[in-house]
Amino acid sequence: MTYEEIMQKLEELGSDQTKRIFLNHGVKEPYFGVKIGDLKKLVKYVKKDQKLALQLYHSGNHDAMYLAGLSVNPKLMAKEDLQDWAKKAYWYMVAEYTVAQVAAESEYALELANEWMSSEQEMITVVGWSTYANYLSITPDEELDIGEIRTLLYRVKDSVHEERNRVRYVMNSFVISVGSYVPELTEEAKQVADFIGKVHVDVGNTACKVPLAKDYIKKVEDKDRIGIKRKTCIC
Repeated sequence: MTYEEIMQKLEELGSDQTKRIFLNHGVKEPYFGVKIGDLKKLVKYVKKDQKLALQLYHSGNHDAMYLAGLSVNPKLMAKEDLQDWAKKAYWYMVAEYTVAQVAAESEYALELANEWMSSEQEMITVVGWSTYANYLSITPDEELDIGEIRTLLYRVKDSVHEERNRVRYVMNSFVISVGSYVPELTEEAKQVADFIGKVHVDVGNTACKVPLAKDYIKKVEDKDRIGIKRKTCIC
């Protein structure tokens, strides 16, 4: 399918109900309101065309941008393209999922995660923390920098409640990711989770809730799944 055909199909798949849901979460025009499940059905028409995937992201249409993240080959992404994607991730769904997940599977995961976490722009900082959290979920323990992860863990402990709104959410998610995927640091992550307690995030006119990191890690422990990695973080 061509770019024009994909965009036409996205428009056909959109619904007013889904548009209203996304609007409550913070999306901006242009977008059609396509369910994630329907986007996944279109991946096969884009997946082998890296140029098309990039074109879809640069459209600025939320549905097309999310589809691009599902379809692109992370290993073929240039650092400059990833940096450009981060700059254009204007709301949390694209920042926390689309860009962060692709970046986490790219050759520049750690380099860019550390760069982005220090940004003065909220959504780019969000991309950074989410990229690192996703990276932990797919990377073998022997390839992880435990010292750096520990430093970041205590950075969350010291600053999460003073951070910007959506940054608080992804910092909390980072603690969960460390506790769930890095056995060597699970106990320390639990201690940090206990210390920070409930993290308050303004989720707008939605029913979304911020998971309590301590409880989340315990559930993973109870299922005996600590340290079990994912094959991919793109979803």
